[in-house]
Amino acid sequence: MEQEIQKELEQLQVIYDTIVNFFINYSFQLIGAVIVLLIGLMLASRFAKFVQRVCESKGIDVTLSRFIGNVSKIVIIAMVAVICLNKVGISITPIVAAIGAISLGAGLAVQGLLSNYSAGLNIIITRPFVVGDTISVQGVSGQVRDILLAYTLIVTEDDVEITIPNKHIVGEIIHNSHEVSLLELSIGVAYSSDLDKVTEILQNAVNNHQDVSTDKAPLVGISGFGDSSVDFEVRVWVDSKKLNASRFSVNKAIWDVLKSNSIDIPFPQREVKLLKDD
Repeated sequence: MEQEIQKELEQLQVIYDTIVNFFINYSFQLIGAVIVLLIGLMLASRFAKFVQRVCESKGIDVTLSRFIGNVSKIVIIAMVAVICLNKVGISITPIVAAIGAISLGAGLAVQGLLSNYSAGLNIIITRPFVVGDTISVQGVSGQVRDILLAYTLIVTEDDVEITIPNKHIVGEIIHNSHEVSLLELSIGVAYSSDLDKVTEILQNAVNNHQDVSTDKAPLVGISGFGDSSVDFEVRVWVDSKKLNASRFSVNKAIWDVLKSNSIDIPFPQREVKLLKDD
């Protein structure tokens, strides 16, 4: 029993001596490595922001600019890590070999994650949409706030953040309305109405509305003839970030202008004939 305790004490003494010798021999190198690491992390963040600003000033869109900035940050951090490891006497060759061996086995376990990263790279390179666009995919719609390698973050008009894994975007049908969206409204007026006058007042109402984009001209016209009304369709372009709010305000403007011009919106009507047997 005493011999076993003695062996354990000797093993602890060896570990203690190894740790003490390491700090004695590499204390200054260790402090220097920590300082270099902190400075490197700070410089990497600033350099990434600088690269992003330069890319944006050259006309490169925000998505690709952020990606290039993040890549430059990762490269600098990797270089700083190599310098720090060398300062404390650690060779990176065995580490690289170990990472290669581990990644071979881990690749099968993280296929889903890797597919998201490859899909994210595909989105960044091909750019079917960029930050600021309004997209609809997989049954959800919103404005693109950020595009990362693993996922895309969109925000709805109600400020709800939706995270979509990139593998569910690539290969799907994407509706991209960019910064403005098409708003389609319909209204029925009585058959006795002056249709030219209705067209004119509806056109003026949407042309002068503050929520309607001036980049694309609004369209107003007769879309069909219903059982009780002549159906008009109004097509306008509005800011994608307030699509529903614009729908409500434009509908209110249409109602006000029709009411002020005494144009009837008829109730559904049905004619019923009673047949009497002679």
